[in-house]
Amino acid sequence: MGDTYREILVKPETPAGKKFLKGFFPVMTGICVIFGMVLWPILILALGFLLLTIFVGQKMDVEYEYLYVNGELDIDAIYSRQKRKRICSYDMEHLEVLAPLKSHALDSYLSRPGTKYDDYTSKKEPQKSYILVFNGEKGQKIIAVELDDEILNDIRRIAPRKVNLY
Repeated sequence: MGDTYREILVKPETPAGKKFLKGFFPVMTGICVIFGMVLWPILILALGFLLLTIFVGQKMDVEYEYLYVNGELDIDAIYSRQKRKRICSYDMEHLEVLAPLKSHALDSYLSRPGTKYDDYTSKKEPQKSYILVFNGEKGQKIIAVELDDEILNDIRRIAPRKVNLY
């Protein structure tokens, strides 16, 4: 029996506000440097915008990578195509239900109070998004991901009664 190994890279659509700020910080840094040559206290403001450009600007460009290996799903965030951070890891043995985004099989799970919901999709309409509900030590967790057929078939093999593809 072969091992299942699959990587999927998902690039979310960047909102207009983030695009504006990503360009605004460097422009304001340049303007403050120019005016800082005349009034030196403005250089402090330029330093602040430079720090915002470096630290906040990097976090605005994010991609998600799903790594699925033999019933374990790891989700990483890749910031500015340079820095990788592990967001979460899930074992399919703790899976409660898997269903498409608009499925009625999820109605009772999505309406529960105190349930944490995380969206790791591209938020583009033609993409097929799935909701996975997990029971863990800290309560119930709901995540939205974009999976392919190979991963879905392997999850169906592991937990056939928990997968609803309608």
